[in-house]
Amino acid sequence: MSGPPTPPDRAAVARELVEQWYREGHYSDRTWVDVLDEGSPGPDASLVYAAADGSRTVTSIVEIRHAAKRAAAALRGLGVGPGDTVAVQLPNRVEAPVAYAAVLLAGAVLVPIVHIYGPNEVRFILEQSGTKLLIQPDRWRTAEYRDRIEGYSGLPALRHVVIVGDAPAGTLAWADLSTSEEYVRPTVRADDIALLIYTSGTTAAPKGVQHSHNSLLAEVRSAPGASGGPDDVVQLVSFPPGHIAGVSSVLRPLVHGHSAVYMKSWDPALAAELISQYRVTATSGTPFHLAGLMDVDGVTDKLATLSDFLIGAATVPEGLVRRAALAGISTFRCYGSTEHPTATSGRAGEAEAERLGTDGAPMPGVRVRILDGRGVDVPVGVCGEVVLQGPDQFVGYRDAALDVNAFTDDGWMRTGDLGHLDAAGRLTITDRIKDVVIRAGETISSGQVEDVLATHPAVAEGAVVAAPDTRYGEVVAAVVVLEPGALLGLDELRAHFAESGLARQKTPERLVIVDALPRAALGKVRKADLRAAHFPLE
Repeated sequence: MSGPPTPPDRAAVARELVEQWYREGHYSDRTWVDVLDEGSPGPDASLVYAAADGSRTVTSIVEIRHAAKRAAAALRGLGVGPGDTVAVQLPNRVEAPVAYAAVLLAGAVLVPIVHIYGPNEVRFILEQSGTKLLIQPDRWRTAEYRDRIEGYSGLPALRHVVIVGDAPAGTLAWADLSTSEEYVRPTVRADDIALLIYTSGTTAAPKGVQHSHNSLLAEVRSAPGASGGPDDVVQLVSFPPGHIAGVSSVLRPLVHGHSAVYMKSWDPALAAELISQYRVTATSGTPFHLAGLMDVDGVTDKLATLSDFLIGAATVPEGLVRRAALAGISTFRCYGSTEHPTATSGRAGEAEAERLGTDGAPMPGVRVRILDGRGVDVPVGVCGEVVLQGPDQFVGYRDAALDVNAFTDDGWMRTGDLGHLDAAGRLTITDRIKDVVIRAGETISSGQVEDVLATHPAVAEGAVVAAPDTRYGEVVAAVVVLEPGALLGLDELRAHFAESGLARQKTPERLVIVDALPRAALGKVRKADLRAAHFPLE
């Protein structure tokens, strides 16, 4: 009698995928060194960095490239070369693209860190990544980064700390990276690691996600919003540069040669002002960002040029969609993650049902499957686990032990998300696997419940999580922020759900009113924090 089939060799499967993406033209022998060392991709477009105090810093792509080459030469002089890791923890400021490009031009591995991360998170990243050089500001708002440097002592790989601003003794000043030494191109390969970026770690230690030169270039070249000429402001960027969406937003203009406006921190009134002043045509964010923008006084007149608003894998309340449409803004959704930055996306010109009812079609080279609990493909329209293959997916975690659960035996990337495909191949994400509510053995999608919750007139925004229950195991719990002056009780909310036609067991059985929902740096609701604060396990 024969035994169970031998699982495929994951390394061999990964090599076959890379070879496939070379054949299909998604990959090439070109690296970030090649792309950044060549001339500007078009006329000299501008990059604008805006702060809430009204200050503006304007530079150009040509200036960024020149400064990055000088900084790369200085990094090489400090012993940084191919394979070394360099961490950059900066907010949206002009030094960020210079630093990112300089690290890549030096042939090193870029380690972006979200600027609001505290010293414990940063030390973990520095230690696990083996960072050789760290670039950070002297301060940002009330945070004094210089005071944290002593906490990084004892890290065996860390040789230098570069401070943008007032550099204390024992560190290097950012100005020291401007050198007259000639830049010499390093030798790197397109399949070498170019980016090591850490997940947020809301429920566990952050995971180090590794991207090659090829996978990062595939993302930047194909991501929505990459089109447009050099005279167009394709994007207003509010993403922090330490987030994967921020990395793409920093690097994309250097590849495509278009202008961009970057916000140091999210401020809806400032965003509207910048859109008007610089004639911004597109931006992206979450429903939280769009709602804030639409609430700005006199916003319609300020948004005359804004036509596209991309929303990352989130349901947009109908009322918000209508308000945006009246302002001439077409909203559409996309889906991705740190491990696979842009897997699917809608398009501004599609019908509303396609733009807002799905997370779009697969990007070029991307394949999507939906699996049941046995790993078998399910029919169209049936919900299951979303698995992916695509040229912009990561090559593995820094801790290789984590790869075992990250991929199926036949090489498909597990997303940890639930979703379904329609007949046209468009994907709709319904929930995170860990965010479903399992009530009396029945799996309930929190996303489906949130869709109904968002239609209640008293609810400004809300989230659904599982609450422990002695009888059913878990029940649906709603955590909501109310509209100004509104009141809401559980009985009224349950009546609203009854009218919606949703199954009774999906109706919220717990209700918590809060002033604000906890959010990650990109605006996504931190459900783990909601569960811990309001519905801890007994």
